[in-house]
Amino acid sequence: MSLRKIKKASQLIKNSNKTMVLTGAGISTESGIPDFRSPGTGLWENTDPMEVLSTSVLYNNPERFYKDGFNILLDMMDANPNKAHNILAEMENLGFIHGIITQNIDNLHQKAGSKYILEVHGNTRESSCMNCGNTVNINVLTEKVNSGEIPPKCNICGGTLRPDVILFGDMLPEAFNIALKEVETSDLLIVIGSSLMVAPVNYLPQMANKLIIINKGYTLMDNFCEVKIEASAGDTLEAILEEIEGK
Repeated sequence: MSLRKIKKASQLIKNSNKTMVLTGAGISTESGIPDFRSPGTGLWENTDPMEVLSTSVLYNNPERFYKDGFNILLDMMDANPNKAHNILAEMENLGFIHGIITQNIDNLHQKAGSKYILEVHGNTRESSCMNCGNTVNINVLTEKVNSGEIPPKCNICGGTLRPDVILFGDMLPEAFNIALKEVETSDLLIVIGSSLMVAPVNYLPQMANKLIIINKGYTLMDNFCEVKIEASAGDTLEAILEEIEGK
């Protein structure tokens, strides 16, 4: 890890009046959750996401969705926040960052104590009825699926329940429009653990006034950022916070 880059990143954060953070799957690998595209370990290495986590499968082949795709979502729910998540919560508490925009659906920012989180790909805490919009805890959906109720039905209107995760084929939630405005009005955006391959979220760094990228591997914005650090997210954020606080 380059001390020069740590110092530069720290100075950018100290000089920023408003800093937002954008996190991707790479921040959660240290919590035991595989990312999507890493060779040999990525979730999509042997599985086509369009076959298990798309609206087409959910609507037309719910048995396949709840047999394969839903289990991928459930596997994330027992993970615990790692050092990177905890430090971001601390940086928000100290006023060094304004909030977090996350592509992740693993709830780890919430578990770490972050307060302002924009979940642009939804979450695995809740599920909603596609007919009446009633929202229930994801455990209600899980119990129905485990009892063989596929597709699971809403207890209020009898409509179909689905997880509140943005699947391939879904429109992005209002959180994405809010994220656009937050980045537009920020001095600095810190990207952590994202290859910036997924549209339209990868449009956000293009709008940033200044950009820091912490990611193991190439991103589409490497040539446009002020600082690129290819190292562990947890170790990097720890070094940056220590530098900011003068430790």
